[in-house]
Amino acid sequence: MIGHRELKLEDYWAIARRHRLLLIVPAILGAILGYGISLTIPYQYLSQTLVLVKQPAVPDSVVKPIVNEDLNQRLATMKQQILSRTRLEPIIQDFGLYKKDQEKLPMEELVGRLRKTITVTLVESMTETRNQVPGFTVTVVSDNPRLAQQICTQVTSMFIEESAKTMEQLTTNTTDFITRQLAQAKVKLDEQDSKLATFKRQFMGSLPEDEAANLNLLNGLNTQLEATTQALSRAQQEKAFAESMLSQQLAAWQSTTTEKSPLTLEMQLNDLQNQLVSMEARYTEDYPDVIKLKNNIAQLKRKIADTHTADAQRPAAAPKDAIEPPNIQQLRAQIHQNDLVIKDKTVQQEQVQAQIRTYQGRISLSPSVEQQYKELTRDYQSSLDNYNDLLKKQTQSQIGKDLETQQQGEQFQVLDPASLPESPTFPDHKLFGMGGLAGGLVIGVGIVLVMEMRDNTLRTERDVEFFLKVPTLAMVPALELQGAPVYGRGGGYGKKGKGFGNGNGSKYKNPDNVVRPSPRDRVGMRS
Repeated sequence: MIGHRELKLEDYWAIARRHRLLLIVPAILGAILGYGISLTIPYQYLSQTLVLVKQPAVPDSVVKPIVNEDLNQRLATMKQQILSRTRLEPIIQDFGLYKKDQEKLPMEELVGRLRKTITVTLVESMTETRNQVPGFTVTVVSDNPRLAQQICTQVTSMFIEESAKTMEQLTTNTTDFITRQLAQAKVKLDEQDSKLATFKRQFMGSLPEDEAANLNLLNGLNTQLEATTQALSRAQQEKAFAESMLSQQLAAWQSTTTEKSPLTLEMQLNDLQNQLVSMEARYTEDYPDVIKLKNNIAQLKRKIADTHTADAQRPAAAPKDAIEPPNIQQLRAQIHQNDLVIKDKTVQQEQVQAQIRTYQGRISLSPSVEQQYKELTRDYQSSLDNYNDLLKKQTQSQIGKDLETQQQGEQFQVLDPASLPESPTFPDHKLFGMGGLAGGLVIGVGIVLVMEMRDNTLRTERDVEFFLKVPTLAMVPALELQGAPVYGRGGGYGKKGKGFGNGNGSKYKNPDNVVRPSPRDRVGMRS
């Protein structure tokens, strides 16, 4: 009747009571069968070792590690290398594993079988650390406890050797790579340095750092040019004045040598001018004597000019052997000195002007030079920074390599050597027995379920109400008679412990050994 209506706990209990043998017998047989199977399976022994990851002896703050690879990834890589055929095949040959199957099966299958017996498990850290794990365990399963221990020890040694070899190779490769990069950076830096030196030689004085100095020098040259120009003008004026005085002195001396009046016109003019200066110091320009004296001076100047014109038209009559007076010689020397000064100042003026033009050209060229200089300087600084950074990394890499060489870096240390198993870890007889018991119980439940689904017997009042859909008006109690016939619907009868006919040819089961009418026979009691 299962599947036609919802069952309650008492229904399940009744089913279990009716089919208790079908539930118990398969469970017992399953437990016996599971335990017997466990006795036929070869024993397996497990050997395990614990390897700790020893941190570097030198702190990271002193020497930064070269290899920053995650230990999980590094262990996974080493695991693939160690569990490869090239590593496991020597173990099979050295320990004589699978001798019976070596001629029948290919080596790849034997290596795969050995690989399945080796397990590498990381140890979880109690605290959060920088991509580090405290260690890992190596587990080997074999049918021989001594062989399991030996293989576990061998695999652990391979891990330790591979770790040391890998770290040394990584540090060596890193150091060599940085060294090559450093050499290339040095070549590039030398090229940039040569370009920068050539540029400085080509544009010396026009570089950006020379701009302020060029402006200061240009201002100084302008001041020097102004002073030189003033000195040149002053020398030219002094020369003109000396030449004028020389001409006067020569005229006076020549007039003296030609027996003219001792009081020459120039001397008279000089006296009159001295008198005029003295009078102007005492009187104003409107004073009559001052006006008269100015008129006399003007007339005398005209007379002197006429005399000079006449003297110029005739050759000098000075005697050949006449010696010029000292004042004339002094004037000639002064004129010669003025000529030298004028010549020197003129050359100096030209030089200063040339320097001014040079510095003005440098200043005007400074913007374009500054742009090119910045580009060269930027490239040079980039090359210099790259070189210094690589040089620093090379030093750190060499120190890290020395640490690995001296075994001061990260290392694998065996904490617990490979254990020698004393009892097998597989098969577990109790576990097999419990598994057989559970399997037999499942089989029994399945059989009972099939039987109940095929059974259409009505056993309770709820079954009658569920299928007939008619409410019950009265109930006939069970008749507990000893051997008396009880009539029911359909003409069937029964004794204690037997079944009653239910009108359809089947019997009503009576597990309680009580004579009861069939539930369908009770239908006749309804009105």
